[in-house]
Amino acid sequence: MAEYLLEVNHLKKYFKTNRGMLHAVDDISFRLEKGKTLGIVGESGCGKSTTGRCVMRLIEPTSGEILFEGRDLMRLNKKEMRAARSDIQIIFQDPFSSLDPRNTVMQTIAEGVKVTGKYKTQAEIEKRVLELMKTVGLAERLINAYPHELDGGRRQRIGIARALAVEPKLIICDEPVSALDVSIQAQILNLLKELQKDLGFTYIFITHDLAVVNHISDDIMVMYLGQAVEKAPSEELFRNPIHPYTKALLSAIPIPKVGASRGRIQLKGEISSPVDPDDECRFARRCMYTCDKCREKNPPLVEVSPNHFVACAVFPEQARES
Repeated sequence: MAEYLLEVNHLKKYFKTNRGMLHAVDDISFRLEKGKTLGIVGESGCGKSTTGRCVMRLIEPTSGEILFEGRDLMRLNKKEMRAARSDIQIIFQDPFSSLDPRNTVMQTIAEGVKVTGKYKTQAEIEKRVLELMKTVGLAERLINAYPHELDGGRRQRIGIARALAVEPKLIICDEPVSALDVSIQAQILNLLKELQKDLGFTYIFITHDLAVVNHISDDIMVMYLGQAVEKAPSEELFRNPIHPYTKALLSAIPIPKVGASRGRIQLKGEISSPVDPDDECRFARRCMYTCDKCREKNPPLVEVSPNHFVACAVFPEQARES
């Protein structure tokens, strides 16, 4: 039987605006096994980063249940939540802005090492910092370097080492390679996979790039305007995408071959407003298969085959045609 490290049930995050309530995350549920990776993908503004931040309560959710090792994080007070964050860490998108420019590599990583309370003397802390630097592929000679003296790849390695310093069980990777060159992206992705293999980490990997998420994820959840529209094992999602939005995203992945084309699906129409949205499919205004059922009710996420969930009112007939 699968052992789940994290279970998220009916997570919601609404923001009050002058026009009404913005539904940034609207009724998201998922489970994540220990040692596995859940990829969350979607366009900018779909709520994937907000979901990650809500899981560790960097942003306070409006409602929902977040079970980490069976313990509901929503019921913890501020002091208890600070302690719980030692088990849940985040790697941010921009490795430069996420680092304090006044701190050296040593000082940045040492902050997390001190939090564990395991290392009492300066010599022990410095030894642990050097171990972490070696683990993430940072040369020892960089221990007194400042962020502005390093390139993007090395900065992101500092961010990873800082996350590892508190010995977490779950790491939320919020677009960790999108600000990096392609060659550096591959290095960071391979590093994350090696760390997972060697140390047993569990990841939530947030990205807008389906090619990247396929490389690292065991399961993938596709989000659109705050909601999950499809969720399946990575191989299954790429082999048999069902939701029209998922198909459109997959069609945009470039093929590394001259003259090759997937037959790009061009989405047209108006994007629905996430502010006090109507009770209809949020993708209906851009979908080529829209029918009356799509306008009547926002379709729930339902299991259409083992571990493959889809939120589509016209599944399976029209959704399979493309």
